[in-house]
Amino acid sequence: MRVWPLQFRPTGGSQFIFSDDSGAFFQASRPFLNRYIQSRLTGADKEFLAKQGHSFDEVGDYRFTGFASRWASRLNPATELNYLILVPTLRCNLMCDYCQVSRVEENANGFDWNGETISQVVKFLDGLTTPNIKIEFQGGEPLLRLDILEIIRTFCRVRFERSEFVICTNLQDVSDEAWQFLDADDTHVSTSLDGNDSLHRKQRTKSSLAHKKFNANLNKALSLFGNSRVSALPTIDPSDPPLPKELIDNYVSRGFTSIFLRRVNYQGFARKNYGFDNSLNDWIRYYRDFISEIIAYNATVSEPIEEFYLSHLLRRIIRSGHHNHVDLRNPNWLGADYHVIDFDGKLYPTDEARMVTRVGQIDLSIGTVSEGIDTKKRRMLNEEVSNFDDPDCMHCVYKAFCGLDIIDDLSRYGRIDMPRHKTEHCRSHLDLFDFAFELLYSRDAHVQQSLALWLGIARYSPALAPRLP
Repeated sequence: MRVWPLQFRPTGGSQFIFSDDSGAFFQASRPFLNRYIQSRLTGADKEFLAKQGHSFDEVGDYRFTGFASRWASRLNPATELNYLILVPTLRCNLMCDYCQVSRVEENANGFDWNGETISQVVKFLDGLTTPNIKIEFQGGEPLLRLDILEIIRTFCRVRFERSEFVICTNLQDVSDEAWQFLDADDTHVSTSLDGNDSLHRKQRTKSSLAHKKFNANLNKALSLFGNSRVSALPTIDPSDPPLPKELIDNYVSRGFTSIFLRRVNYQGFARKNYGFDNSLNDWIRYYRDFISEIIAYNATVSEPIEEFYLSHLLRRIIRSGHHNHVDLRNPNWLGADYHVIDFDGKLYPTDEARMVTRVGQIDLSIGTVSEGIDTKKRRMLNEEVSNFDDPDCMHCVYKAFCGLDIIDDLSRYGRIDMPRHKTEHCRSHLDLFDFAFELLYSRDAHVQQSLALWLGIARYSPALAPRLP
């Protein structure tokens, strides 16, 4: 019997998490670790490892093939382009402290698509081979150019078999024409709702009048379209976060059942307005407190809620195929299945890439809508997008569930070859995965109740988290 290489990490006390490259994992004690390192596995050890898929007898046998299948299913395939973030204007009618795109004033000139750019975007869309398309309009405030949104949506409805649209709006000023535009089954609203009212006003709307308008528009959107077509997310300053209960109550009172906690992004104006030196430690403490509050809340209600990112992590751990959130794809292909088209017609591989370019740090554009993709530059960006051969990742117990974020590395450090364990992305996800596994192995009935919801199963079974007897 041959055992696949196992990575391991202490989880507290004498317990360790072990995993192989296919994502199969289990918990065991230090005595097992010693036996594994010294190649002195007992018969019971070997029987357990074989049962859990961590070993094989010969190349090509059913356990070898099973491992290969699980490993391959963890990979993120490079698929055709079917998702576009479009930025028809960089102008905005708010001045949010943490703006990550460095928006411009509402009346500024030269920051919208002109007629030629609109035509080039339509031509670019017409050249796609996908039968289905998803368009996300960002800004600035995209509702300032409702005319462009209408042109693009009308074209896509005719050109593609299926089309879906997301309008990322601050819901500050919504005209009658905008409400009519949003009132379509294929169109969704995404907005921001930061903690409680006072915090949202402080970070975003600034004045009581502006805040009153936002609340009225959010309530109207929810009443017209419902939670199935309206989503919101909070942006958290780790040094001054809202109380978890207040944030939860604010979302639940509006009918939301999923909350995506988002830390202030190290982009745009936020670099000047926020301190990031100790924010990760503050963030992890807050995140754990928030999840504990959700678990306590779920134990008392008939309609439980989730924190989106933790649910995503848990699902990636338990089963493969969850590649919808780009932070954890592996390989994390750039400029493959989605592109960003900025206000000036430039193409970017991610939204964060346009932000890095916007602040003048490094040009990460990969072409223009008029001239097409710069395939040489895109190929260069994709040379280091997997964790297979990274000297730190290859020893990490969470490798099968995680991925690289070289755009964030470039933004923070101006390089992509930082020792992985020193990067913000790695440090934060080590903590998050530690927490996820802590929950998976919890014996607390309330934790297991929430895990069932977050994993999308009827009842959480401890068998999903194997443990060596």
